[in-house]
Amino acid sequence: MSTAHSGIGQVDPESVGLDSDRLARLDKGLARFVDDGTLPGWLVLVARHGKVAHLSTYGMRNVEASDPVENDTLFRIYSMTKPITSVAAMMLYEEGQLELTDPVSDYLPEFAKPEVFVGGSARIPQTRPASEPMRIWHLLTHTAGLTYGFNRLHPVDELYRAHGFEMPTPHGATLAESCAQWARLPLIAEPGTAFSYGIATDVLGRVIEVVSGQSLDEFFRNRILDPLGMHDTGFHVPPEHQDRLASLYAAGLDGTFAPSKLARGALVPPTAPSGGGGLVSTAHDYLRFLRMLQGEGTLDGVRLLGSRTFRYMTRNHLPGHEHIDRIGLGSFSEDAQAGKGFGLGFAVVEDPADAKVVSTPGELSWGGLASTAFWVDPAEDLSVVFMTQLIPAHPLPIRPRLRALVYQALI
Repeated sequence: MSTAHSGIGQVDPESVGLDSDRLARLDKGLARFVDDGTLPGWLVLVARHGKVAHLSTYGMRNVEASDPVENDTLFRIYSMTKPITSVAAMMLYEEGQLELTDPVSDYLPEFAKPEVFVGGSARIPQTRPASEPMRIWHLLTHTAGLTYGFNRLHPVDELYRAHGFEMPTPHGATLAESCAQWARLPLIAEPGTAFSYGIATDVLGRVIEVVSGQSLDEFFRNRILDPLGMHDTGFHVPPEHQDRLASLYAAGLDGTFAPSKLARGALVPPTAPSGGGGLVSTAHDYLRFLRMLQGEGTLDGVRLLGSRTFRYMTRNHLPGHEHIDRIGLGSFSEDAQAGKGFGLGFAVVEDPADAKVVSTPGELSWGGLASTAFWVDPAEDLSVVFMTQLIPAHPLPIRPRLRALVYQALI
């Protein structure tokens, strides 16, 4: 096991209220996933008061080549892209270029007349016109009625797959072309009535392109990534850094894993940059983004959002202020849903007792398809990043165990 520190202000854990001996439990507890053959390798980073207090790695970034996970290993962060896209949209909101109540069709006319699935099958769907326009805030809160083809829980999911959308965008399609096709598929629910996890943030990415006049890649680079010093983050890995990219593995039904067929997606510039799941990053880069969130929109003199806007984003914006599990349609998501609402881009803990996991009201979190995860605890001034590369994310109890092991080290 490797425990090392680099990058921003590493300190002794005790100086920021963490117990070194108890942090050793964190490494030991996570090492079991590698030792029993269920994970290839991992990196975990714990920061408090803006300082890295713990950074450790274990296992392999490439099992076949026996290459270990290292501090600068690149990981596909998948849905941990969504909070960044949401921040981008709210930056445009602050500039007066869009309103949260704007119909999506103001920017993407193809969404002007959505149909809602009401019965039948994927082969013969029954639909009716939506009574409510799909709005920007629906995209930010996953209440737009959009879904993912890989959910495999509803006839609309099957329709997505039939049109080539098992993953968000098929090979070769542009983001504009993908949105045009998504708009022709029925919604899984009336906009604003249910939490349905899906391609909403990808559609939001296209709105950002239309409003800003830049590709999503350009907007991210110019307005977020470079200003925050996130130079290792992008929609693909250039050839000179591909040796740092962790291999992607798929979990088998027997608990083992094998190389994933999705692995090549990060090696070339995408035709449709995915605001919902397309970024590759490092733990230190993503910590820069989390420190900006801890700073309520600012980091090292760079302000992306006003503090009032950020605080507004961290409220539960779901209909009736319900929790995700109460109005969710049972779709796949990258995090547990009990006790959590959803803000404008990330889950928000409201009831730790309901969640059955040690946590703090107001905690912000999300994860990625390849089992990556993060959370920010404003009350404890704590940020945690966990990186690995195993899909899908949900079979292993990594995230609740990670929380228990981090919080028990607070003193």
